[in-house]
Amino acid sequence: MHTESESDTHLSESPNKVVDKLHRPLRDLRVSVTDRCNFRCVYCMPKSVFNKDYQFLPRAELLSYEEIIKIIKEAASFGVSKIRLTGGEPLVRNDLEKLIEWIAQVDGINDISLTTNATLLSTRRARSLRDAGLQRLNVSLDAIDDETFKRVNDVGIGVQSVLDGIENASLAGFESIKVNMVVKKGLNDHSILPMAQFFHGTGQILRFIEFMDVGSTNAWDLSHVVTSREIADLINGTLPIKPIEANYRGEVAKRWQYVDGGGEIGIITSVSEPFCGDCSRARLSATGSIYTCLFASSGVDLRPVLRNQDTGALNQELKRIWSTREDRYSETRTQVSVIRPKVEMSFIGG
Repeated sequence: MHTESESDTHLSESPNKVVDKLHRPLRDLRVSVTDRCNFRCVYCMPKSVFNKDYQFLPRAELLSYEEIIKIIKEAASFGVSKIRLTGGEPLVRNDLEKLIEWIAQVDGINDISLTTNATLLSTRRARSLRDAGLQRLNVSLDAIDDETFKRVNDVGIGVQSVLDGIENASLAGFESIKVNMVVKKGLNDHSILPMAQFFHGTGQILRFIEFMDVGSTNAWDLSHVVTSREIADLINGTLPIKPIEANYRGEVAKRWQYVDGGGEIGIITSVSEPFCGDCSRARLSATGSIYTCLFASSGVDLRPVLRNQDTGALNQELKRIWSTREDRYSETRTQVSVIRPKVEMSFIGG
């Protein structure tokens, strides 16, 4: 985990440091390697849309690993030091280890993580990913009881398959394993305390995520949001917690520590306490479009400049995209009177 001073030092050393219109630097690139997933979570890829007739991207339309690396190298020249691989479910993409090995060799990249539902994380796969250079994992788990979890993932997969994946990752020696729970009122909010109790003292950091209006298919409504304050108060009533300092400026989760020494939790407050002012993340879709906000309606397709073999053109296009950015959707969502379509989270990752 980086401290603020480490991040600032890296940025100051980057000769091509670029900032957007709100003076936010580019530090973190989320890379989606596929739009496919073996889950159909109701807040992300509901079956009503992502059914057997849904047309996923043909393999030929996905960026090759060689193309992804070209983009990462240019992003690193601007000060990006953190890469997170996402999907869909990134582990459905073949030979992911090869991409990780290449990323680990890029000058300036010192943090490589992956977001996964962990059901494909066998002992062998966890070890091969770690050996390739993957350092951290974010595992999605939205309840600790099978009935609720199956209702969320909507494909009948039980909790134990995720816990087995977490155990395999732990044995493989990952530097950090965080467990992410998206909380939706009326769906799984009754699981907040049981999840906290289960992961208390395990060494794994549980992070609660306020239900967000990502995409246009998850039927988001403000009344479905359980706020960070409500989550913290609920946990504090049984397992006393106290707030602690962020690891670095721009960290997305508010950190809380168990008073009894049982570790910490995080709460991601995108709805109730937006953190747009410190957002330094860009997202690369599996087809090569850059999105400068999780809630964006559209991205900028990099394939034309990527495939004309002009590295300078790619560098200039990335610089143009970031330097003209002024997104702050979470701070303005209540002021927007026109409902506009937003890119689905399964297309650009979380």
